[in-house]
Amino acid sequence: METTRRTFLGLAATATALALIPVDAAVAQATASGAPAAASGHRLTNLAHLRSLLADVPVAASATHTTYGIETRPVVRAPWTYADTDGAGGYRPVGGGSRDAATGYWSQGAYNADDIARAAVVFLRDWQATGEAQSREDARDVLRALAFLQTTSGTNAGRVVLWQQPDGTLNPSAIPVELPDPSDSAESYWLARSVWAFGEGYAAFRTTDADFSAFLLDRLHLCLDALGRESLARAGQWVRSDGRNLPAWLITGGADATAEAMLGLTAAARVGDERSRRALKTYGEGVAAMAPDPAQGWPFGAVLPWTGSLGFWHAWGGAAPEALGRAGAALGRRDWVSASVADAGRFTPQVLASGGPHNAWAPLPAEAQIAYGAHGRVAGAVAAGGEGHRVLAGLAAGWFFGANTAGVPVYDPATGVTFDGVETDGRVNRNSGAESTIHGLLTMQLLDANPDVAAIATSITGLRSFSGLRAVDAASARLSPGCTVVRPNGGAWTGEGNLSGGAYVHVPAGESVEFDVTEPGGILHGLVWRQAQDAGDAVWEVFSGLRRVWSTRTPAGGTGDRGLTEADGMLAPQLLGGDVPDGPVTVRCTSTGDVRLNALVIQPRVATAVYATTTGSAVLYANGTASDLRIAPLAPGSGRAYEADGSQRGQAAASGAVRVRGGGFTITRG
Repeated sequence: METTRRTFLGLAATATALALIPVDAAVAQATASGAPAAASGHRLTNLAHLRSLLADVPVAASATHTTYGIETRPVVRAPWTYADTDGAGGYRPVGGGSRDAATGYWSQGAYNADDIARAAVVFLRDWQATGEAQSREDARDVLRALAFLQTTSGTNAGRVVLWQQPDGTLNPSAIPVELPDPSDSAESYWLARSVWAFGEGYAAFRTTDADFSAFLLDRLHLCLDALGRESLARAGQWVRSDGRNLPAWLITGGADATAEAMLGLTAAARVGDERSRRALKTYGEGVAAMAPDPAQGWPFGAVLPWTGSLGFWHAWGGAAPEALGRAGAALGRRDWVSASVADAGRFTPQVLASGGPHNAWAPLPAEAQIAYGAHGRVAGAVAAGGEGHRVLAGLAAGWFFGANTAGVPVYDPATGVTFDGVETDGRVNRNSGAESTIHGLLTMQLLDANPDVAAIATSITGLRSFSGLRAVDAASARLSPGCTVVRPNGGAWTGEGNLSGGAYVHVPAGESVEFDVTEPGGILHGLVWRQAQDAGDAVWEVFSGLRRVWSTRTPAGGTGDRGLTEADGMLAPQLLGGDVPDGPVTVRCTSTGDVRLNALVIQPRVATAVYATTTGSAVLYANGTASDLRIAPLAPGSGRAYEADGSQRGQAAASGAVRVRGGGFTITRG
């Protein structure tokens, strides 16, 4: 659960043990079972595993908790939080934390509001897509479960209790403690996700069940009452974050949580709820304010998720581009759509060229890959709407079919199982809890609704190679005598990000660090752990032999008041500018003050990812420069060149080379 935005660092997708799957054996097993369902015209979405996680939960009305129809049906349905593989092809549902054998209670709980809300969205969308009566009833019962968790009166009215035990008892204070504690005492991810589910539920049931729809609208408005006492009450106010003004009215301080609420508000606003429209406009302004200028380098147009750090992006909870695209279209906000397009057209290609949806760019790509993060990339690209974005969405969705660090399919259309995650070293967590299952299914629903995207995704069988950002740690470079390597006692985490290699080099005035760069030319970024006070500059020089090619300087401090962040200073790559020539070069960083140098980050001029497909290869070429480039093809094939906005700008081939538009991308398939 997301009690802070750093809990996942260093962790697997869940707390359960990881199992290593031999890549060759897994691929052979997948091949033996046949091609993905979409290839033969069948739906990829399979709700069987999610339904197997559902449990009947008894509920009893109280002064603060009740739900629709509880008088005649005192039972709701909720998905278990986790599901551990039993080693024989089946799964065993598991709650959060440890289980008390005497009471049957889990230290956290069996079911949680986050997964209940998102499961409701899956069933709602399935019902709307297929008309299936069972999905309609599942959606109703799961929404009733979510409504029971919402506090209906008192000082916490409108907020949501996170955990529930198997017998229906609410568990507002989990062990270990999660914030807010009690869980309905303040705004939270689960309150934001309740807005998502109630909003989509209201819109879906509006024309078929007026009474239930009205109940859901009341609960949505009750959520907005609670939000109105906190984040919405701060609309138009700003907070300081390392010297920069950021919106103070994001839910829990994040575009991540706020974006998921925006999905529900967009659905409700589209069918005429004016209160949702007003809240959507307010929150959309806040999330859009978290979108940087892609021309400034890192994070390459990604919508930052958290006001607590300007050098931290995470894949989970990455619904901001999707939310801005959907809300922008609904409200006619081209600026929001533009932010969505930049995230999809500039950042997603860099994500794919760096090996896929790693959990964190903090600020460099690292950590496990999970369905939550993969779904966000696909949904954002589809929402962006351009022709090229749809092809990118197909490549991103290929993660589920083998384009991941393990090289194995992690979604099975025959069962609806999505594995819980893939580690950077190829270990696969074969458990399949609610969150992974839900986000796998949300992705499959997008593919079923967009057959052209599905055709690309299901043709992908693996990730052959990729070439994206590379960091050269300063601690491994040549240091002048006055430099020292510092390994903080607290480890790599600075309070806002992770030091590459867990160390930095202290470079006093007049001292220097030299990096040897041997690969073909690229774009340089300096990673300095800047200080709050002025600390002089880092002077960067690029030499080809004895000839200085270019130089620039970046501040070593001056970030200003840390504001609400956890630590003084900031760790984020700074674009150095000036292309690096081909051939061996030396990059020298000289201090004019007090530089804490972490790494030199090298971005290829054209970042690439090569995918294995059922017919050969697909290749993504992403141009990080502003100029059109032509490079040698990495695999046979034809395709199209696209601007970052997804519009087509000619064929990929150009006199035996691949043409890539400045700031855009090209995709070839053979």
